[in-house]
Amino acid sequence: MRICFVTHKVIKGDGQGRVNYEVMVEAIRQGHEITVISAELSDELRNHSQVKWIRINMRKIPTLLLRYQAFALLSAIWLWSHRKHIDLTVVNGFITYARSDINCIHFVHSAWVKSEYHPFREKKNLKTLYQYIYNRLNASLERFAMKRTKHIISVSEQVKRELAGDAKIEPSRISVITNGVDLDEFYPRSMSRKDYQLDENKVYALFAGDLRSSRKNLDTVLHALVKVENIHLLVLGYTEKSSYPKLAETLGLSDRVHFLGYRKNVAELMSLVDLFIFPSRYEPFSLVVLEAMASGLPVITSSKCGAVELLSEDSAVVMEDPDDTERLVHILNELLFNKERLKIMSKRAREVARKHTWGNMAEKYLRLIHSTR
Repeated sequence: MRICFVTHKVIKGDGQGRVNYEVMVEAIRQGHEITVISAELSDELRNHSQVKWIRINMRKIPTLLLRYQAFALLSAIWLWSHRKHIDLTVVNGFITYARSDINCIHFVHSAWVKSEYHPFREKKNLKTLYQYIYNRLNASLERFAMKRTKHIISVSEQVKRELAGDAKIEPSRISVITNGVDLDEFYPRSMSRKDYQLDENKVYALFAGDLRSSRKNLDTVLHALVKVENIHLLVLGYTEKSSYPKLAETLGLSDRVHFLGYRKNVAELMSLVDLFIFPSRYEPFSLVVLEAMASGLPVITSSKCGAVELLSEDSAVVMEDPDDTERLVHILNELLFNKERLKIMSKRAREVARKHTWGNMAEKYLRLIHSTR
């Protein structure tokens, strides 16, 4: 089969990009010919004999909105002129004006723009107004794209509900395939904290996410730590233009909250800590939760995170309200003095993650691709 994938990124270091990468690797393994229309493509796929890369370079185009519109138009022109050479087209959301056979949805703009946690509802300025306009436009365009496809794949049941309720898509047209995890990269391992200037006798938690956005909800974690004195927090993510380092200082947490910036060795750092805290205010899935579970970390997250669908009661603690600071304080204090529960959660988390490998996910995608042709 000649399959064309239309997406912005096909790389391992990006959530949606990693999904695209793994699906293409499986398609190649099954002997399909692949055409990729993208801005980025991993080296190993770029040089593969079964892969043809149509690169659309958008770096010189100002603003994300204009870049994505240019990509959508240029990719559509290529597809319209080469349609007879393609058997099936797979896209991600609104990414092209051309029709597709399968549309894989990782984020629902029509749901996010209605969310009480959208930046424009928290603070009204030119930046958040631009984000609001951007999301409103994408909400309309994603509905346009999904009406012009045969079948839709959502990354979680939460996303499926949002597609049905907010984007008005018929549920019968939607299949759920959750993300996967690399068990060879993320696994429980023995690491020396001394090598990272960490104290062997202290309890460490980890938070990872976009520190420029309030959506990931680090502020609730920091306010909870004020009342839980025996935990240190490692924070991963770019600190440039982030208000959180200043907030940690204001709350008197500078000696217990360690901002490590963007790090590529996330798997190693996960093996240095005792638990993972991620009470996101809105998250269609969140790959980092699954990576933490694969690393054998007990997880504290929120019901607003799509990955909770994979969690069992004894592998994680789920907060119904991500802004409930007192609830988070209670959870942390309870876990601090219940080492046995932490051990059980660690074991169960790894067991759950083992059922959700990238290979299993990619095979599900290919089965759906074959049935859609």
